[in-house]
Amino acid sequence: MLFSKTHEMPTRETALPGRAEPLRTDEVHFVSGRPLKGPYPEGFETAIFAMGCFWGVERVFWQLPGVWVTAAGYAGGYTPNPTYEEACSGRTGHAEAVKVVFNPHEISYGELLKAFWENHDPTQGLRQGNDVGSQYRSAVYTLNESQQAEAEASRDAYQQALTRAGRGAVTTEIVPAGPFYFAEDYHQAYLAKNPGGYCGIGGTGVTCPIGVGVEA
Repeated sequence: MLFSKTHEMPTRETALPGRAEPLRTDEVHFVSGRPLKGPYPEGFETAIFAMGCFWGVERVFWQLPGVWVTAAGYAGGYTPNPTYEEACSGRTGHAEAVKVVFNPHEISYGELLKAFWENHDPTQGLRQGNDVGSQYRSAVYTLNESQQAEAEASRDAYQQALTRAGRGAVTTEIVPAGPFYFAEDYHQAYLAKNPGGYCGIGGTGVTCPIGVGVEA
């Protein structure tokens, strides 16, 4: 029963113990050939998003001009170096997340936030569509105070748009990032390696007003 699914978030004390050694993962991105773990070009920035199954999420971001490399992983939890099975049990506290390294001269953090909001349903709590569990929750893990402020402002702007469209309240957590743990090699760029693979994310159809006169 170690990996029986729970829909409640664990505490640091009840989370699985994990391991000291990182999981085996790809060294370079399957699509771009760029290094997943760096070094990254000087002046580039990093963002971390969770919005459902990371297979589809990663593809959303690697396709954006100005994004240098992406990686699937686990964020927002307690268990060090969790496996996919452990994260899916709900007993690590992690969300399936994607690390996005980008050139801020080609794409802004606000534009990444717009892609984040418009490509999933941020009102669903501990699930995304048919994918149910805390690992599928919506989250923005921020790397500095500027990202935190932008993410919160974008949430408020998108909430107004959702409310006008008759949608519910945003449940996205926006918190400072803790450790990001790279997922196993077979999860990296999964939908490029498996073009017919499952993608469980989908937007609400409501446009995020960033870029149409509203600042993130």
